This record gives sequence, C-alpha cells and structure tokens, in this order.
Amino acid sequence: MKLSTKGKYGLYAMFYLAQHTDDGCQPLKSVAEIGVPEDYLEQLLGTLRRSGLVTTVRGAQGGYALAKAPEAITVGDIIDALEGPLTISDCVGDERCCHKSESCASRRVWAYLSQSINSLLQSITLRDMLNQENFDLDPLTRN
Repeated sequence: MKLSTKGKYGLYAMFYLAQHTDDGCQPLKSVAEIGVPEDYLEQLLGTLRRSGLVTTVRGAQGGYALAKAPEAITVGDIIDALEGPLTISDCVGDERCCHKSESCASRRVWAYLSQSINSLLQSITLRDMLNQENFDLDPLTRN
C-alpha cells in the first residue's frame, strides 16, 4: 500500500487552507505555493469541493477555503474523498479477486490492518495537525 500523490497533495492543500482559515479565501496561486502544479491542484480542490470539504468563491477576492472548521475535518475524510478508504491488499476491497477470500486467514489480517489504518486516519483532524505540539503520534495513547 502506498499513498498516491492525490492523497499527499490533497492533504498538503487542506493543511494550507487550515493554516489560513482566518484569512478568508485563498487564491489557487497561493495554495499552489505548497509545490503542487496549479492544474493538478485545481482538480484536487474540485474533488474536495464536491465532497463538501472545500468551498469556492469566484471573482477577484475569490479562491478556496475549508467548508468546515479544522477540527471537523479528518485526514481520513481527505484521503477518502481523493482515493477512497485505504486497503493493505486488493482482496480486502474486493473479495472476488481471489478464490480463497472467504477462508483466507491472511485476508483477515489485511482487513484488520486496513480498518486500523482508516480508523487512525479518521481520528486525526486538521486542528491536530495545526497544533503539532499537542499531536500525539503514539496510537496507543490517542483517545
């Protein structure tokens, strides 16, 4: 399992918007300063808008902003919107890909790991990322 550039760049963009929540809408050009090509970023932000995570305003003072408060948007929300839930193995997302799916002990392990990863991603908010000094990276001690 490897996170694609969609997920990485989408998280970068959402973090940028979270950092500028109090500054109003951010022009695409400003958001692109995170190192993402504008055309690609525009596609990602469009997907995030359709998922209800970003709002847009047209015009000279327009741009992009978070549709919700940073504490109401999780890393999991962003990844799900751009890539769908993460899975360790293809058989977790589609049991038809292997004839042993129903009786496979390994598949149960991959499903458990996939669920754990997605649950952890759902527990980390943009606010957590903004407050990195309070951000506990040890999943055993997270609430």
